[in-house]
Amino acid sequence: MLTLIHATLDHLEGITEIYNEAVLTTTATFDLEPVPLNEQRIWFAEHNEKSPILVAMEEEKVLGWASLSKWSGRCAYADTAEISIYVKDGFRGKGIGKKLMEIILSEGKDAGIHTVIARIADESAASIKLHESAGFTHIGTMKEVGKKFGKLLDVHLMQIIF
Repeated sequence: MLTLIHATLDHLEGITEIYNEAVLTTTATFDLEPVPLNEQRIWFAEHNEKSPILVAMEEEKVLGWASLSKWSGRCAYADTAEISIYVKDGFRGKGIGKKLMEIILSEGKDAGIHTVIARIADESAASIKLHESAGFTHIGTMKEVGKKFGKLLDVHLMQIIF
C-alpha cells in the first residue's frame, strides 16, 4: 500500500537514487552527472516546514518524492517556491506523481506559500499534463536554454497561485 510521508534523512538514499536515474536517462533535470549523497544532504538541509520534502513509500521503498524549494534567496521571494516531483522508473504513470503533487501543494499553501513555479523541459509532456491537471498555467517558454543528450531544449515555465 502506498503511503506519503515527510522525508527524513533515512529516505535520502532512495531520493538520491531516483534523482540520479532521472539525471542519466531523462530531461526532467538538467544535471548531467549523478549527484553524490553528500551534496544531497546539503540540499535536504535547506528544506523545512515551508519547503517540505515528501516521499511516496511502498514496503519501505521510496517510489517517488516531491519537494518545494526556495525560488530565490532574495527575501522578496520568501512566499514563492519551486516544485520538483520525481517517480522511480517503472512506477511512472500509476498516479504516484499526482498524489505527491496534491499533498505537497496543500502543505505549501498551509505553510504560507503564495505561488509555486515549475520549470519543465520541452520533452516532458507527462509532467506538463500533471501540472496542468493540478491547476498550473503556462507563463512562458525559455527557448533553447539547456543542452542535454546533444540536443538544445526549451523550458516551459508554469505557475499556480493560491
